[in-house]
Amino acid sequence: MLLYDTLDRFEKKFGHLKKKGLRINGLKMVDPKRKKHVIDVSRPLVFDNRLLPKSFEGLDVKAIIHGDLPQEFNIDRSKPDWQKREYIWAPERFEHFVDRCSAEIKKQLGNPAMTRDEILSALCFGDFEAHKEKTTTMVKEGKIPAYNNN
Repeated sequence: MLLYDTLDRFEKKFGHLKKKGLRINGLKMVDPKRKKHVIDVSRPLVFDNRLLPKSFEGLDVKAIIHGDLPQEFNIDRSKPDWQKREYIWAPERFEHFVDRCSAEIKKQLGNPAMTRDEILSALCFGDFEAHKEKTTTMVKEGKIPAYNNN
């Protein structure tokens, strides 16, 4: 029951974000051996991730993106092993999208005074520079492919 109490408190604290497209899906077990649970949420791509915590009362918050993605994120996923050729969340994709649609994004987020860097961090998991650094490391380690603008 304690987990569900935590989920209830999470919903009370962050439920207002449902108006911005957040869906609180509930608890999800991610590691049955260790009985590790997360708070499972989904959100649209254009959402201020800085408003969501990475964890809440000891539970990680696992967010996925729902809805259609803009052209910068369109990848042919029908090809086998597409993820070995393209990384959908490449920082460059976020930069191209923000450069093309910043006025619309600012309007959708309800903050016309946002800077480019603020928009990038809002969309990109809360901290664009950290995402860019992590992506660069993963490319160097061969874990993900480098961005290819073809």
